[in-house]
Formats: sequence, C-alpha cells, structure tokens
Amino acid sequence: MLQGKKKVLSLALYVSIWPTEGLFVAGLNLTFDGNDMLLYLTKSLKEKTMTAYPLLLDWVKEQRPGSHDTMTYCLDERSSVLKSSPRLLQVLDTWFPCIVRPCIIKWATTQEDSISNQLDLGIRFLDLRIAHKIKDPDKVFYFAHGIYSLLTVKEVLTEVARWLDQHTKEVVIIALSAFDGMNLDQHRDLIQFLISTFDNKICPNHIIPSLLQCWNHNYQVILSYDDSSASEYEELWPQCEYWWANTSDPKHVISYLEERKTEGRPGQFFAAGLNLTEDAKYVLSHPCQSLQSMTLSSYSLLLNWVKQQCPGLGKSCVNIICADFVGAFSNEFTQLVIGLNQTLLKKRRDL
Repeated sequence: MLQGKKKVLSLALYVSIWPTEGLFVAGLNLTFDGNDMLLYLTKSLKEKTMTAYPLLLDWVKEQRPGSHDTMTYCLDERSSVLKSSPRLLQVLDTWFPCIVRPCIIKWATTQEDSISNQLDLGIRFLDLRIAHKIKDPDKVFYFAHGIYSLLTVKEVLTEVARWLDQHTKEVVIIALSAFDGMNLDQHRDLIQFLISTFDNKICPNHIIPSLLQCWNHNYQVILSYDDSSASEYEELWPQCEYWWANTSDPKHVISYLEERKTEGRPGQFFAAGLNLTEDAKYVLSHPCQSLQSMTLSSYSLLLNWVKQQCPGLGKSCVNIICADFVGAFSNEFTQLVIGLNQTLLKKRRDL
C-alpha cells in the first residue's frame, strides 16, 4: 500500500429496480481505501469478471456488456425457415433449401462463441430469441434467427445454470423474447421450466435487489420475459428495451443511438445495440460478404463510440451495450465496456 494520506471512497450499494417505477439508488455507504480498491478492480478486469464492479458501483450506474442474438452460433442448416418468415422466403426455402439456408446462416449468425464462453468473456446480458417448431412436441423449444438452432432451450439454459453454480458471485440478465410459433400453454410450460431450472437463483421482480441482497439470498439471475403471459409471475421481469437502428451503416447506428440518448433513459434496464442489420438489397449487392465481415470491418468505428460512453445516472448515460461477435479482436468489446466503470471510481477518488 502506498504511504501517505489515503483517499477514501464512499459507494452506495443499494439499487432499486421496480418494474413500473424504474431504478433509483438508496444509500448504504461503505468506505474503501482507493489504492486497494483499484488494485482489486484491475485484477477483476484481467480475470474477465464483472463481480468487482457490482460490488463497488451502483447497478443502475454500471455499463454491462451484452451479446446481441446470443444463440446464433448454433443455427441449424438442416432446419426450415421460421413460419413467421415472409411467404416468398418460405417458398424459396421449399424449392431451393441448399441455396437459401446457407445464405440465411451467413447473414443471421451474430456470434461465434458458445454461451459459456461468452459468460467467461464477461458477457452479463443474454439476448435469447425463442421459437417452437410446429411439428415438434409442445415442450421442446429452440432459439431462432431466420432459421432454428441446433441446441434446445433446455440444453442451453441448463448449461447456464451449471455455469452459475461455478460462479456463485455473478449475476446475469437473461432477456427472452420473440416466442415464434408459441401459444399460451407453451408459454406456461416454458415459464415453469425457467423457474424450475434457476429456482432460488431467480431475483423476484417485487424486491429491491442490491448486490449484497443478491449474495445473501443467492440470487444470480434476472429473467426478462417479453410477453403478457409473464405478468402473473413474480420471478419474471418485464421486457428489457433494446435500441435497434436497423441499418447496415455503422455511422447511422451511432447517430441513432445518440438520438435515443437525447430522449432520456427508460425506466428499467435497457440495452443499446451496436449491431448492424442487412437488408435484401445489401445482401444481393454484396454476394461475397457475410454479417461477420460487414461487422468486423466496422468494429473500430463502433468501439470508438463505446469508448466515449460514460456510466452513471445522467440522461445520456447508457446501461447495457450489446454487440455482435463479442469475442472478436481478443475480446476488446467486453473489456472496453467493463473498463468504462472505472471512470466512476476515478470520479469518486477525485472528490
């Protein structure tokens, strides 16, 4: 420890996350020596974990890294296109599956790393798009983005539960949405599976969850469920708003996110999506490209935007930042987002 006068930090640890009223901070102040704290944070950053940051910073002020369309690393080329797809695409898939499906995978794959690897990299927001195949048993669910996944929801979320068993101080936000081809009974089946799988790891939506409270009660999962069928379950949180620019131009993505920031923060957790989106015209005019090549060619510009973000409660502060191919360039995206939280510590040190 350095000699001389110590700088002391006072950090509020309690954060309220009411579904209808949004987030606010109530103070339970602890003091830490500034030098020891920064050593701890540096060690945590090198180990690619978010544990230190929720301990020392308010959840509402934090910036957390997320993966857009988390499960697209395992899309199944043998599956048909989704029933919600445009009619023309369904017809083409029936006639020319050997052409249509590889093309869809090339432009629908947004991640390369498995879900456990993404968690190891530091991803703490999982974007899961759920679907049911019409001819499958009622209780079998898949992930989908254009076509269905190889892995089932049961296989993947069981894997996440095992990962959490091995990382008992980590808290993950899991956002479930889309629910293609699902009826009310299937929603109930899926919800019961979620509750039984994560059990006492689930943070209920009616409490005021500080990190210390989560640790004391072994809460490790916040489940966001984007469907009205979730309203009767205390284990499920409402939709997590996702800012999506819907453009292949990275400059337009950035301008869109900046415009959304001027509108102020939503009431709960929310995600800013750095993902690029192609349309049919772009795909036809770039036959040798893929979503990966399009994204990685713009990665430096997108990451420069990340570097300019500030964590905190301000109107222009963002909460969760999501990206495609989160492990690219030696996990630079996740490291940048986690590192942004150190600016809050620096401000406290300067007080």
